[in-house]
Amino acid sequence: MFKKILVANRGEIALRIIRACKDMGIKTVAVYSEIDIDSAHVHLADEAICIGPAPSKKSYLNINNIISAALVTKSEAIHPGYGFLSENSQLVDACRLNNIKFIGPLKEHMETMGNKSEARRTMINAGVPVVPGSKKSTNDSKEAYEIAKDVGFPVIIKAASGGGGRGMRIVHNEEDFTEKFNMAKSESSVAFNDDSMYIEKFVEQPRHIEFQILADNYGNVIHLGERDCSIQRRNQKVLEEAPCTIISNDLRDIMGEVAVKAAKAVNYVNAGTIEFLLDTNKDFYFIEMNTRIQVEHPVTEMTTGIDLIKEQIRICYGEKLSVTQAQVKINGHAIECRINAENPNENFKPSPGQIEGYFSPGGYGVRVDSHIYSGYTIPPTYDSMIAKIIVWGKNRNEAINRMKRVLDESVIAGIMTNIEFQKQILNNNSFQENKIDTSFIDKEIFTE
Repeated sequence: MFKKILVANRGEIALRIIRACKDMGIKTVAVYSEIDIDSAHVHLADEAICIGPAPSKKSYLNINNIISAALVTKSEAIHPGYGFLSENSQLVDACRLNNIKFIGPLKEHMETMGNKSEARRTMINAGVPVVPGSKKSTNDSKEAYEIAKDVGFPVIIKAASGGGGRGMRIVHNEEDFTEKFNMAKSESSVAFNDDSMYIEKFVEQPRHIEFQILADNYGNVIHLGERDCSIQRRNQKVLEEAPCTIISNDLRDIMGEVAVKAAKAVNYVNAGTIEFLLDTNKDFYFIEMNTRIQVEHPVTEMTTGIDLIKEQIRICYGEKLSVTQAQVKINGHAIECRINAENPNENFKPSPGQIEGYFSPGGYGVRVDSHIYSGYTIPPTYDSMIAKIIVWGKNRNEAINRMKRVLDESVIAGIMTNIEFQKQILNNNSFQENKIDTSFIDKEIFTE
């Protein structure tokens, strides 16, 4: 097994990876920007090395500095977490050139499945159902308009290299198309340095369902069931659940088999997520694959008992999967709430600053993934998520009640958070009755 791993990330995911490594007896190296010197992951790793100033481009996105840190500390592998360089094939190349293992998929997997239009073509060729849409990406508004007319309105415009809801617009009629296309293209260019876009039919009232897959170097590919990620704001996930209780065992088997088929179509290796839209008729369509660990991976861990980070490390080292498909059992129900430093009453304006008081909730079936502590100053430089609260219950109702209790216990003083907003969701009758889709927040919360 690896003796030392460098964690090329920050915040809660860096701490999550460090803990998994320590459980496995592996030494860890944290990297940090100048503004992150007091972050918990810096102090809990075995070694820590500064990789640049606060701006991401000069630190967490600086491949040369990260590789240098790995070489100086004699790290054998790099785990990228999620975000930053986690889906950057240049980092994979740099690792290979310096004889460092990259804990994730191969470069070709990342480039094929990370680009949405290329992923669509690959899935169509593999016989995986996809949402009707463009066969290739384009940055020309006139060409895109003709594609949209062929697909039929409403459509959704997406950045070919996008993620996290950026570079995305829903268009309901022809008159608004060009303006929204140019807005999405501009946003994509800034966020991803790529202005190529593609067009899809907009599936109304869908659920966003994703299947977690694991694949080793020996052709073994399994799925660990699904997560329901339908609770979203501006196409960004807010709350996630596992499993989706409207999916029957038969449908789960069918969707899971398709997810495995999708991964096998590209000979995928390591952890990944196959994402689908599920419509009101229970028809499902592939939308994209994430070639990394997901923010919401803990709900799968809570319902299957399988540590996804450890599996990633073992796969990268060359070991076979520790479980077979037949051994994967889904037990109970898990919910994750993303806790952000933001003010929901001011259009979710970020709320960085010093945490003057902090109380972390506990009790049976409760997990908190966070890097914050009393006295810690949240920098204004990075994403606003500061914690993930995950609960497990024997069924969905118990999990909802447990999460409500846990949010009531949580104290983060000195800054604004979205805890009360999460409570609104949990207390909503439609949510409790499981009558949800991706428009839930707009329809149910912002109209209250």
